[in-house]
Amino acid sequence: MIDLKEMGSKWRKAKLALGLNMCLSVPHNLEQDSSPSPSRFSDAVSLSPAGSLSRGSTTPTPSSSGLRLSKSGTKSSKSTCAICLTAMKPGQGHAIFTAECSHAFHFHCITSNVKHGNQICPVCRAKWKEVPFQNPTSDISRGRQRINAVGWPRDDAWMTVLRRLPPARIDANRHISSLYHGQEPPIFDDDETIGQQREITERSASAKDDVDDPDSVGTVDVKTYPEVSAVSRSASHDNFTVLIHLKAPVTSQRQNSSSYHTELPENSRAPVDLVTVLDVSGSMAGTKLALLKRAMGFVIQNLGPSDRLSVVAFSSTARRLFPLRRMTEAGRQEALQAVNSLISNGGTNIAEGLRKGAKVIGDRKWKNSVASIILLSDGQDTYTITSPSGTHRRTDYKSLLPISLHQNGGTGFQIPVHTFGFGADHDAASMHSISEASGGTFSFIEAEGVIQDAFAQCIGGLLSVVVQELQVKVECVHRSLHIGSIKAGSYRTRIMGNARMGTVDVGDLYAEEERDFLVTVNIPVDRSVDQMSLLKVGCVYRDPITKDVVTLEGASQVTIQRPEVIGAQVVSMEVDRQQNRLHAAEAMAEARVAAENGDLARAVSVLDRCYKSLSETASAQAGDRLCVALCAELKEMQERMANRQVYETSGRAYVLSGLSSHSWQRATARGDSTDSTSLVQAYQTPTMVDMVTRSQTMLLGSPSSHRKLRQALSFPAARLEPR
Repeated sequence: MIDLKEMGSKWRKAKLALGLNMCLSVPHNLEQDSSPSPSRFSDAVSLSPAGSLSRGSTTPTPSSSGLRLSKSGTKSSKSTCAICLTAMKPGQGHAIFTAECSHAFHFHCITSNVKHGNQICPVCRAKWKEVPFQNPTSDISRGRQRINAVGWPRDDAWMTVLRRLPPARIDANRHISSLYHGQEPPIFDDDETIGQQREITERSASAKDDVDDPDSVGTVDVKTYPEVSAVSRSASHDNFTVLIHLKAPVTSQRQNSSSYHTELPENSRAPVDLVTVLDVSGSMAGTKLALLKRAMGFVIQNLGPSDRLSVVAFSSTARRLFPLRRMTEAGRQEALQAVNSLISNGGTNIAEGLRKGAKVIGDRKWKNSVASIILLSDGQDTYTITSPSGTHRRTDYKSLLPISLHQNGGTGFQIPVHTFGFGADHDAASMHSISEASGGTFSFIEAEGVIQDAFAQCIGGLLSVVVQELQVKVECVHRSLHIGSIKAGSYRTRIMGNARMGTVDVGDLYAEEERDFLVTVNIPVDRSVDQMSLLKVGCVYRDPITKDVVTLEGASQVTIQRPEVIGAQVVSMEVDRQQNRLHAAEAMAEARVAAENGDLARAVSVLDRCYKSLSETASAQAGDRLCVALCAELKEMQERMANRQVYETSGRAYVLSGLSSHSWQRATARGDSTDSTSLVQAYQTPTMVDMVTRSQTMLLGSPSSHRKLRQALSFPAARLEPR
C-alpha cells in the first residue's frame, strides 16, 4: 500500500528543491501541514485567463507556464481550447496547460500536438522553450506503475512537463530598491545600442523605396470643408467656419494585406523606446499586481527586436529594474523575469516614479524614432513636493518633467506620457495633468479585468507611428480675410502675420489616425467676384523611418461661391459634426469645474443643456451616429455626478478620460467590462483594434463584445468625403 501523506510530502519537498518551479500543483489535502501551498506563481505571461480570477479574490489563482489541474470547486473558466474548440471547464476530467505565451489548452490536446515535434503555439505562433510531453506507454509496460492516489480524473498520459530551469529566482521579500545588485548609475546612458549603422541604413533605404512608391505608402491626406458652400456677395459673414480634416497614411503592410492580424515587418514601421512606470505599492497586492504582470507580459511579447523597453517600479521609492533593452529573445526573457519578481509593499510615490522614468528617456545614449512613457497607478500620491510659490504643499508633476517632455516646450513636440488610473482610489486629477503636460492621454481603468486591453490599445498605436512632428499651416488667400480663431483642443496653435497665417502643432500620428480642426474667419462684402478663395492649407512632417521631411504646400484650398442672391443653404454635415464634438467637450470641461467646486447640481445642468442643444442640430436631425454617441456620453456623465460619493469614485476619472480623448482626438480606455453600448469606436485606429482583439483572443479564446474597452464616444465611423 502506498502512504498518500508520505507521497504528498515527498512531492512537496521535490518542488521546494527545484526552486518552487515545478509545474505539478499538489492538491492541498496531500500536504502534511496546513501552511499555504508554496507554488504561488506570478508569471507575467503565464497567468490563467481572466475567468479564473474570482472578483472578490485578493490573490491570483495559482498557475504556471506549465500544468494547472482543474478543481471542481473553482470558478468556471470561459476559456476555449484553441485545438479542440471546446470549453476548458474545471471538474470535467481534464488538466489545463498554460504555455509561456499565456495561451491555455487541454493537456491531452496540446501533448498530442507537441509529440510530433511542434513547439510553436497554435494561436500566436510563439516558439516555446518549455513543452508538455506524454511519457511513452512502454514505461508502463516495463513495470512502472501509474499512481492515481487521490482519485484525480483519468487522463490520456502522464501529466509531465519538460522545462528548462530558469536562473535563480529573486527573493520575493526584497524591497524594490534592491531587486538587482549594485547601485543605479548617476546617468542612465547604459541603454542597449539600437543596432549597427549598416542595418539602420539598409532599413531606412528600404523604407524610403516604399515611400517613393505611391502604391505602397501615401502621404497625409488633407481635406477642407466650408460651413456652407455660398455667401451672398452683398452680405458679410462673421465667424465663418472651415473644417480642416487630416488622415495619416496607411502602413505598407496594412495596405497590402486585408488581415489586421499580421505583425508589421521591422522595416515597415518605426521602432519604439518605451518606458513603463508601474505602481507596486501595498494597495496593488493580490489580483491587481497579478493582472498588471499579465498585461506587461502581453506588452513584452508584442514588442519587436528593434523596440526597446525599460521598466521602472515605484512604491515608497522608485527603481529602474533594467535599462532600455532591445526586445530580442534574450531581452524578453530578462524583462519577463524582472516583471515576475515584482512584489507589492510600501506607499505611493508617483512623483519619484515619474522622475525616474523621465530620466531613462532623457539620459539615453541611443534613440529610436518613437519614444513614450506609460505610467500606471492605483492610488493617491502619499508623498508631496512643494509648489513653486512655496505657499502650500501640492504635487506639481509638471515641474518634474524635463522640458523635452512638455507639450509647449522647445518646438512644441514632446515625448508623451500615457497615464492609466487603475481602480476607484487613484488620483485622476494628477494623472490627467501629467498626460496633458506631456501630450499623452489619460485612461480610466475602472474594471480590473481590462488592464491588458487598455495597454494593448496604447501600444497598438505606438507601434504604428507613421508621421512625426506634423505641423499644419493655414494661410488666408483673399486680401481682406483674417483668421479669427483656430480650435484644436489641447494642440498648440499660433496665429501670426497680422492674423493672415496660423499653425497647429500636431506631433505624431498613428497609421490611419485622423484629426479635425475648426478655423473661423470673417467674410467681408465683396461685389467684385463670383467666387472667393478663403484659405489654403498645407502641412510639413517628418517620416519616422527615413527621417525625410515631407512638405505638402497648398494641399487643399477652400473656395466658396459669391452669388448676388442665394436660396436655402445646406449646412455641411462634416462641419456640424465637429462643432457638436467641440461643444460637448466644452460642456464637459465646464461641468467638471462646477463639480470640483462642489456644485454637482450645476454640473448636471450644464451637461443636460448641452444634451438638449445637440439634439436640435442638423446632425441629430439626420441621425448622425456621432451626435447620438455624444448624447449618450453626456447622459453617462450626468449619472456619474449623481452624488459626491459617485463622483469621487468614478465620475471625476470618467470625465477626465473623456476630456483627454476629445482634446487630443485619440482613443482612451474607460474600462467597463459590462458595457457594450458604444455606438462608435471613437478615435480607434485599425492597429489599435488589432492589438485589442489580440489581447482579448489571448484571454478568452475569442473576442467578446461584453469585454470591449469602453471608448470615448466622439469620432464617426463613416469616412469623410469632401463636398
